[in-house]
Amino acid sequence: MKVSLASLKKGQSGIIISVVTDNIPLKLLEMGCLPGNEVELLQRAPFSCPMYLNINGSHLAIRKEVAEQIEVELM
Repeated sequence: MKVSLASLKKGQSGIIISVVTDNIPLKLLEMGCLPGNEVELLQRAPFSCPMYLNINGSHLAIRKEVAEQIEVELM
Protein backbone atom coordinates (compact mmCIF):
# COMPACT_ATOMS: atom_id res chain seq x y z
CA MET A 1 0.00 0.00 0.00
CA LYS A 2 1.48 3.37 -1.06
CA VAL A 3 0.99 6.35 1.24
CA SER A 4 2.77 9.61 2.00
CA LEU A 5 5.37 9.61 4.76
CA ALA A 6 3.22 12.12 6.67
CA SER A 7 0.46 9.52 7.14
CA LEU A 8 2.63 6.96 8.97
CA LYS A 9 1.71 6.13 12.57
CA LYS A 10 4.28 5.91 15.36
CA GLY A 11 6.31 2.71 14.96
CA GLN A 12 5.26 2.09 11.35
CA SER A 13 7.90 1.64 8.70
CA GLY A 14 8.12 1.48 4.95
CA ILE A 15 10.32 1.71 1.91
CA ILE A 16 10.67 5.08 0.17
CA ILE A 17 9.15 4.77 -3.32
CA SER A 18 9.43 8.31 -4.66
CA VAL A 19 10.55 11.77 -3.60
CA VAL A 20 9.47 15.09 -5.15
CA THR A 21 12.98 16.54 -5.30
CA ASP A 22 11.83 20.05 -6.22
CA ASN A 23 10.37 20.52 -2.72
CA ILE A 24 12.85 18.49 -0.65
CA PRO A 25 15.92 20.14 0.92
CA LEU A 26 19.17 18.82 -0.56
CA LYS A 27 20.50 18.05 2.94
CA LEU A 28 17.65 15.59 3.46
CA LEU A 29 18.53 13.75 0.25
CA GLU A 30 22.20 13.65 1.28
CA MET A 31 21.24 12.05 4.60
CA GLY A 32 19.57 9.09 2.89
CA CYS A 33 16.01 10.11 2.12
CA LEU A 34 16.14 8.39 -1.27
CA PRO A 35 14.00 5.77 -3.05
CA GLY A 36 14.77 2.25 -1.87
CA ASN A 37 15.75 3.22 1.68
CA GLU A 38 13.79 2.05 4.73
CA VAL A 39 12.14 4.66 6.94
CA GLU A 40 10.49 4.33 10.37
CA LEU A 41 8.46 6.94 12.23
CA LEU A 42 9.90 7.17 15.74
CA GLN A 43 7.86 10.03 17.17
CA ARG A 44 5.71 13.04 16.34
CA ALA A 45 5.98 16.37 18.10
CA PRO A 46 2.80 18.17 19.18
CA PHE A 47 0.63 19.13 16.19
CA SER A 48 2.52 16.49 14.12
CA CYS A 49 5.38 18.80 13.25
CA PRO A 50 8.23 17.94 13.20
CA MET A 51 8.31 14.19 12.65
CA TYR A 52 11.25 12.19 14.00
CA LEU A 53 12.40 9.45 11.61
CA ASN A 54 14.95 6.67 11.40
CA ILE A 55 16.23 6.38 7.82
CA ASN A 56 18.84 3.64 7.40
CA GLY A 57 20.14 4.21 10.93
CA SER A 58 20.16 8.02 10.76
CA HIS A 59 17.75 9.93 12.97
CA LEU A 60 16.15 12.92 11.24
CA ALA A 61 13.49 15.48 12.04
CA ILE A 62 11.43 16.81 9.13
CA ARG A 63 8.40 19.02 8.72
CA LYS A 64 5.02 17.53 7.90
CA GLU A 65 4.90 19.55 4.65
CA VAL A 66 8.12 17.89 3.50
CA ALA A 67 6.93 14.43 4.59
CA GLU A 68 3.84 14.83 2.40
CA GLN A 69 6.15 14.97 -0.66
CA ILE A 70 7.65 11.53 0.08
CA GLU A 71 5.76 8.40 -0.98
CA VAL A 72 6.38 5.12 0.87
CA GLU A 73 5.31 1.50 0.53
CA LEU A 74 4.20 0.19 3.94
CA MET A 75 5.98 -2.86 5.32
